[in-house]
Amino acid sequence: MGLFDFLKKKPAPKEQADLEQALEKGLEKTKDGFISKMGRAVLGKSKVDDDVLDELEEILLTSDVGVATTLKIIERIERRVERDKFVSTEELDQVLREEVAALLDENKSYDIENAFAEPKQKPYVIMVVGVNGVGKTTTIGKLASQFHQNGLKVVLGAADTFRAAAVDQLKLWGERVGIPVIDHGMNTDPAAVAFDTVKKAVEMQADIVIIDTAGRLHTKVNLMTELSKMKRVVQKFIPEAPHEVLLVLDGSTGQNAFIQAQEFTKATEVTALAITKLDGTAKGGVVIGISDQFKIPVKYIGVGEKVSDLQVFNKTTFVDSLFAKK
Repeated sequence: MGLFDFLKKKPAPKEQADLEQALEKGLEKTKDGFISKMGRAVLGKSKVDDDVLDELEEILLTSDVGVATTLKIIERIERRVERDKFVSTEELDQVLREEVAALLDENKSYDIENAFAEPKQKPYVIMVVGVNGVGKTTTIGKLASQFHQNGLKVVLGAADTFRAAAVDQLKLWGERVGIPVIDHGMNTDPAAVAFDTVKKAVEMQADIVIIDTAGRLHTKVNLMTELSKMKRVVQKFIPEAPHEVLLVLDGSTGQNAFIQAQEFTKATEVTALAITKLDGTAKGGVVIGISDQFKIPVKYIGVGEKVSDLQVFNKTTFVDSLFAKK
């Protein structure tokens, strides 16, 4: 089954409007910095020239789009200017919007209407990876809550057994939402937790399994060994599992998020990204850069504290919100 082959259920118009409003509010810091700097860059100029492009490059870099992706965007705009002979500074906003949207298009960031709908294959197993402090366990809780709200049976596995807070936090989410959490306590074998979680899910005919994994950046070898072992035991029940390996990154850490993505993509086959804490930072450009550099689709973004503020990433809405004028 493909990563986004969930049955589609379009949100109600009011619900969609609320989500878009939350996204715009969540991206406020990034947008304010971006648009105000853009205004200063083109002040007193009528056309896009080398000076404007130099300013734009700096703006993209300070928004944590990343060097490689920034250069790619600048080169594309230079080609547009050369082709069209004249691009006014008034048109720059639209040209930039189109190029960012095109990049996200190329990087498998598909627009999906509802990733919280019923999966075709059950139980659908999601293994969640990421370092401590990025919001991994909170992201799992929010995901579980939204699946549950959509009428799906969910089972959680507390396999981050090296950190008591992670196990306790996941159990709290389970109690709050009314979802079973499988745990063996601290310093136990994570693979054994994964095994029992999937076993329980199969027995109760669950729709979704979400397994939390160790949040330490081990040496690469240890991380690979642990995740491989967890995959093997899960596959005893479901040969094609995990269906999704979701890497959670903290958007507010900017370039640190790039480094974490590098380490985890070397250690395991990451199939989707969740980028959290975008509401507390002016570094929202990291979404564009990470998507471009790693060619892994961004599936979820976190733009606030509420459960519904963990949103399914929609590239069209994201770009529209990022460039929306007040």
